[in-house]
Amino acid sequence: MQLGTRWSLGAEPPAGLPEVVVIALQAVEGDLAALPDDTSAWRWTLTWLEGNPVIELDDGTVIRFDPKEDSATITQPAIVMDDDEDWI
Repeated sequence: MQLGTRWSLGAEPPAGLPEVVVIALQAVEGDLAALPDDTSAWRWTLTWLEGNPVIELDDGTVIRFDPKEDSATITQPAIVMDDDEDWI
């Protein structure tokens, strides 16, 4: 059994993650660094599902590893807009 962990956004990820997952983490963090939002309190949560890492950020972003393809999939949360906002 593998135990999960939590770590702060921008901190070193846990050892033992597949390289492609670390690259996905870096991509998400790079995108967030360009936003004006205060992400200083955000944390990643690592859990293991059937021996594979599943990583979720406090904003709902999820990174899943596919060992057959040696790939990582990033799923970002949907943006909800108020009804009174104009669509362009």
